[in-house]
Amino acid sequence: MSALGRSRALWNRSAPDLRSDEVLAQILDRGEVAAWRELYALAAEDAALRARIHSVIQRVPLWNGRFWLAALASLGDAVDLGESLPPER
Repeated sequence: MSALGRSRALWNRSAPDLRSDEVLAQILDRGEVAAWRELYALAAEDAALRARIHSVIQRVPLWNGRFWLAALASLGDAVDLGESLPPER
C-alpha cells in the first residue's frame, strides 16, 4: 500500500481519491512526510493536480500553506509566495 493509502490524514476514507478536494486538503494539512513526498512526486508529473493543490491552498486554512506554495514553485509553477491565504483556525 502506498504512503497516501496508509496516511492517518485519511482516517475517515477507505482510499486516497485525489480527485476530491477534501481529500487533498486533508493530506496537505494533516499528512505525514511520506504522504507529502508521494503527493509531491505525483504533482511533479501532473499539472492539473498542481493547479488543484494551488486552489485548495487558496481556499482552505492550512498551517503549512506557504510550504506548499514553495513546493509548487519548486516544480516550476508561477506562484506568488506572498499571496493572501486563508487564516489558520
